[in-house]
Amino acid sequence: MIIKSLETTPGFKAGDTSFLKELLHPAKASLAIGYSLARAEVGPGARTLPHRLKSAEVYVILEGRGRMHVGGEEAEVGAGDTVYIPPAAIQFIENAGAAALVFLCIVDPAWRAADEEVMKDPEP
Repeated sequence: MIIKSLETTPGFKAGDTSFLKELLHPAKASLAIGYSLARAEVGPGARTLPHRLKSAEVYVILEGRGRMHVGGEEAEVGAGDTVYIPPAAIQFIENAGAAALVFLCIVDPAWRAADEEVMKDPEP
């Protein structure tokens, strides 16, 4: 059994500028899973950089509200919403609220740096 605590898991600024805490990754622990799981946070008024992954990704919005951009489509998201992001789709999320936007990121197959391309920030 592996138990990871959000309180003690170190965080870092990801390439897309979100603040991540990686919870599960099969390459970093002896896990019989093919996906990775992280908790992401985007501050008020901030947005992630546009990026794309070779993997599929799912966001589960836990707190806050935002605007999700995926492959030319956009939609409002909030706590309780789940977003599917297909492989190779350019994506970014904006925090549209006054509090932190917090969500889980599930990447399948598991996230690898070589499988992610981060683009320049879009013009405001």
